[in-house]
Amino acid sequence: MKIGIDKIGFYAPHLYVDMNKLAVARNVEPEKFTIGIGQEKMAIAPITQDPVTLAANAALNILDDEDRAKIDFVIFGTESGIDNSKSGAVYVHHLLDLNPNARSIEVKQACYGATAGIQMAKGHIALNPESRVLVLGSDIARYGLNTSGESTQGAGAVAMVISANPKILALEDKSAYLTVDIMDFWRPVYSDKAFVDGKFSNEQYIHFFNTVWEQYKAKSDLALNDFEAICFHLPYTKMGLKALRTVLEEANEVDQERLLANYKSSTLYNRNVGNIYTGSLYLSLVSLLEQGDQLKDGSRIGLYSYGSGAVGEFFTGILQPNYREYLQVEKHANLFAARTEISIEEYEAVFQETVPVDGSTAEFDATKDTAAIYLAGIKDNMRQYVTKKN
Repeated sequence: MKIGIDKIGFYAPHLYVDMNKLAVARNVEPEKFTIGIGQEKMAIAPITQDPVTLAANAALNILDDEDRAKIDFVIFGTESGIDNSKSGAVYVHHLLDLNPNARSIEVKQACYGATAGIQMAKGHIALNPESRVLVLGSDIARYGLNTSGESTQGAGAVAMVISANPKILALEDKSAYLTVDIMDFWRPVYSDKAFVDGKFSNEQYIHFFNTVWEQYKAKSDLALNDFEAICFHLPYTKMGLKALRTVLEEANEVDQERLLANYKSSTLYNRNVGNIYTGSLYLSLVSLLEQGDQLKDGSRIGLYSYGSGAVGEFFTGILQPNYREYLQVEKHANLFAARTEISIEEYEAVFQETVPVDGSTAEFDATKDTAAIYLAGIKDNMRQYVTKKN
């Protein structure tokens, strides 16, 4: 039985900052952002958008009534959780009006959370072939204004329906994974901003990739030329390229050119959204599927997931017949086209507007928020979510 991604879509907030202008404001050469790390625009979440609303909006665009009836497991991967007890999945389950006879949980391991959700979903579908699982990767990357990590912030979510007989990508059984206790990136419960050892984290990202890649080849007897493309977790788009270059010499020149061209296609959406942590690998996958015009049905796609702290995994999938018919190309094009650029001053003001943490009541102005689902305020220490009426 084939199990894999039956539907996939993403959502990003309607606001963004131009990275050239951010560089100028920070007295940095613009090429350091646009070429050095490979970012052009950075999605900015207004106070009316949080990880729950981002995930719900991402899923809203791909689900139909049959999905709502058959989804009996919601797995919410995030490192931007809003509650130390209640999972974001429960909120999303309610906002999307899903089948009440369902499990709903939150999974945390830095940027690896959504991948853990997919692997868990595969096991559930193997035991319950008629079921569907909604896997979400939703985050708001925050490092702080005028910090070294500011240029690798972002906000957004990816939603995937995992099922038997998937229409888009059938996941293969073999994968390779690694866990090592390191401190390359972490966020203590008392901080809303992450701490990171950037150089060390970059080194570990590549080390983990090389390790799981060698393990995968030994398990599968496959080689680099067996892959049409490889998608990477992308905290910034140059990161995956650095890792890919460490193995390119294993392929001939024709295969190298194909892999590099498809890598470029896989980064187009990330370049214009920024870092969305748990969703970044899957935003890269969406970008490849929708912008990689040389892909063919039956192609093998590699996926490298890395979550600081650290867990890494390499796994694969096969593109299904006529998979393009089930993508959300037009919706995503419209989403990008409808976004609004804000000035650096406006971005700084939005960044510093935060949800109260002292139990006070707050109401947020959502008149300019174009999302279907938004955070309206806080009352009695409870977040007030609203779905706009059509």
